Amino acid sequence: MNDNAMQKSALSPAMPWILAAAILIVLPFIFTGGGSITIMNQIGITIVLAMSYNMLLGQGGMLSFGHAVYMGIGGFVAVHVMNLVENEYMWLPLPLLPLVGGLVGLGFATIIGSFSTRKAGTVFAMISLGIGELIAACCIIITVFFGGEEGISGDRTMAPPTFGIEFITQKEVYFLIAFWVLLSTFCMYLFTQTPVGKMANAVRDNPERAEFVGYSQRWVRYVSFCAAGFFAGVAGALFAINYEILTEQNLNLNMSFQVLLATYIGGVGFFLGPIFGAILFTLLQTVIGLQTDLWALYTGLVFILMVMFLPAGLTGLFAMHMIPIQLGRVGMLIKPYSKIFFPGLAFVIGIIALIELINHVRHHGEEQFMTLFWVEFDTTSFVPWGLFALMTIVGFYISRIFAKEVAEAWGEATFVEGERS
Repeated sequence: MNDNAMQKSALSPAMPWILAAAILIVLPFIFTGGGSITIMNQIGITIVLAMSYNMLLGQGGMLSFGHAVYMGIGGFVAVHVMNLVENEYMWLPLPLLPLVGGLVGLGFATIIGSFSTRKAGTVFAMISLGIGELIAACCIIITVFFGGEEGISGDRTMAPPTFGIEFITQKEVYFLIAFWVLLSTFCMYLFTQTPVGKMANAVRDNPERAEFVGYSQRWVRYVSFCAAGFFAGVAGALFAINYEILTEQNLNLNMSFQVLLATYIGGVGFFLGPIFGAILFTLLQTVIGLQTDLWALYTGLVFILMVMFLPAGLTGLFAMHMIPIQLGRVGMLIKPYSKIFFPGLAFVIGIIALIELINHVRHHGEEQFMTLFWVEFDTTSFVPWGLFALMTIVGFYISRIFAKEVAEAWGEATFVEGERS
């Protein structure tokens, strides 16, 4: 093997990380608005939290309803440390604050995991639910630490400057979050390559066989649980840096459900799944949330559809298409996909419009006009109701017809000679 080939083989594992770093660097110069950078910051925080949750559910098979607790505890301690730095009781550069949050999350996970990981399945899920509710109740009781309903706030700009950067602007905070997102993702990837990380998949799929070959399923779950707690704490500290406030909402059951939704939508069990899920969920929560009050309804509908028709999530959908790509038959899917796309889009637009019209009449009945899809409609007229009802019915009917053609084309595109008799 010549020198050029050796250099290429050495660089190939690093290329995805170099590409990811390049994308993170370029993004704030493409989306320059303050609101866009704030959304990207939230996406980065959600990515770290969702990937830490995937270490539990996707890799270890542990369904947790209280994972936000470790994010919240790490975030609260990070705010308190921020205030100590402001009052000159200690010295700590702001870029190191996520490490503090991670260590706090690790410590708390070490305690909780010592008894919760003794069991798996439903028992583990119920324990996590109880822990989540317990800590959420403590937020109202222990006001010295949690600040009650108002929470605890801090000021990141009072930290000592790092290379002259005081992290006053959102763009400066973005690069700090981007650095920790890339570092955390890389460390979590390295964890999946360790013996414990690989055995977590074995414990998830067949715990009895893992015990048979000499691995304690309880200790494998415990190590994965502690590692997930660390990165959840990192996400909590990043949240504290970005928003400079932590409240009970950051560690309650609702937040734990949100990270579950984001991870499942992206694809449980796939390393990149939580990244896609975090991006989609945050866009639903922020961008669509600014346009309608029903963003949670649409998120729930997406989750239900994923569970029913695409349990592998968005990443699983991409992975499914690797088979026809490898067989060189992906072109067979273009025509049936294009046929079902437009009637399917008409159905989605129609059903969303009808939901929004009903919501407007129900809650804003005194307002005759409403803006939907950048067009103003008269809600008292039959025209928009009839138009969107027709789009829904016709789109659904045509989609059902073309769905059979898509299924047949998919069968042909993925058929491997010798699989069937």
